Amino acid sequence: MIVDRLLEAGHPVVPIHPNAFNAARPRWGASRAKSDPGDSWKLADFLRTDGHRLRRLQPVDPATARIQALSRMRDDHVEARVAAANQLAALLGRHWPGAAVVFARLDSEIALAFLDDYPTPASAARLGEARMKMFCRRRSYSGRRSPAALVERLRRAPEPTEALPPETLTELVRAQVRLLRSLLGTIADLDRAIGAALLEHTKARLLAPMPRIGEVNLAQIVGEIGPILDRAIDVEHACAEVGATPVTKESGKGRAVTFRWCANTRARKALATFADNSRHDSPWAAQLYSNARARGKRHPQAIRILARSWMRVIWACWHTNTAYNPTRHGAEQRHPNTTNTKIAA
Repeated sequence: MIVDRLLEAGHPVVPIHPNAFNAARPRWGASRAKSDPGDSWKLADFLRTDGHRLRRLQPVDPATARIQALSRMRDDHVEARVAAANQLAALLGRHWPGAAVVFARLDSEIALAFLDDYPTPASAARLGEARMKMFCRRRSYSGRRSPAALVERLRRAPEPTEALPPETLTELVRAQVRLLRSLLGTIADLDRAIGAALLEHTKARLLAPMPRIGEVNLAQIVGEIGPILDRAIDVEHACAEVGATPVTKESGKGRAVTFRWCANTRARKALATFADNSRHDSPWAAQLYSNARARGKRHPQAIRILARSWMRVIWACWHTNTAYNPTRHGAEQRHPNTTNTKIAA
């Protein structure tokens, strides 16, 4: 927040890693004494002597900042939806277990509608196949379960472990249902706003054709990885910032390759999500993932290897203003499983 305000006010901001500054302390004395006035002077002197090695932060352009804010708010609301659904599941598990198992997902509209009509076990005491069929028809239920199967699930559920007065349980269930509906509505509104913002972003159109990227994931990549692509020196620098490359420590005969903890976690999650999805539609990505697994890599490691390769493709598209096209992706076309139909597309 402070950094954003400084950039908006036009002040130059130069990020300096604390470890790098701490390693430079012996320049100004062996005692390693520390004070706020002394650190201010040392930081200024460090910037004077090593400023050519450091890069100033640049404010994010308004279009990218808009997408970033929308996608982050959506992530927060999704987390809140998951928490609300878990709270509802816990409530039903204690007082109304049958309602928790009738439908596959508690945060689906059909499950919430069922809880509106049947908030307590007593309200569903006379619910049979005929009434369930009428309920499903009234709510336009298109699931794979028949009314008889839904009723069977309800009847086979365990008995409640605690008993609350029906009026109290009704109030609790309906309050949680209202909360879930509110979150589902705000997520849908944010999805529409994200789609509109992506249409206005010039760089988003370059990455939209990538395999199985989806609007939400595209917004995450543009909002979180876009600023990194703009300020990075090269693609290896960008890969390091998003956590797609490991950290290699080598001294003498010892060599260790470890996970990169210091990275933009939001950008890493966005890129890993895309990489994982892409292997289900891209033969090249699927082969790269399979080869990594065959070498003994765990799933997260294989995804990071694939993400690093996709990062090079994203870098090329971003900096050449060229939309992704599988027919121009050489590694994709050299893969034997790439069909002519896909090439023509």
